[in-house]
Amino acid sequence: MDSNQIVKSLNDKLGQSKLKFINDLKSLRTGRASVSMLDAVTVEAYDTTTPLNQLATISVVDATLLQITPYDPNNLENISSAIRNNQALGFNPSDDGRVVRVPVPALTEERRKEIAKQISQKLEETLVRERNLRHDALNSLDKLKKDKTISEDEYKRFEKQINDMISESKKEAESLANDKEKEVMTL
Repeated sequence: MDSNQIVKSLNDKLGQSKLKFINDLKSLRTGRASVSMLDAVTVEAYDTTTPLNQLATISVVDATLLQITPYDPNNLENISSAIRNNQALGFNPSDDGRVVRVPVPALTEERRKEIAKQISQKLEETLVRERNLRHDALNSLDKLKKDKTISEDEYKRFEKQINDMISESKKEAESLANDKEKEVMTL
């Protein structure tokens, strides 16, 4: 692997990390109903654990209500249980034998603070993941320098480029986290 491939690989991995962070933030409750709130829910169906969105249609009825229509009505109870048992969501679904309705209650101040902590945890996980990517890229660059494939000047130039990429990625992640936290804390 040459130095340009190392930088390109790092750029691709940072993009994947950012996408994962955005998806993690989408799954957090903000007080408004959103289909993505249930992305992390998995249901025990057909003797296997399956993502909810593969077992049912999820729709937003209004700002405070989600409706889940299972493809197979036999999964109705399992879907309700999976949502109810997911403590991170804090939802209490009800079903009428055909669909599952999930009321999205207004966030309490305590719940808002919990979600803000979850945002901070997800940000920290992302920053650790990116630091590890930086470490791996710099190790690969060190190997090239030791093998005399690149000069000291090239090493320093690529090292600066890698550090700049990580710094920019960190700023973006912090900005996304701050925006999400403002959204959650706004009444």
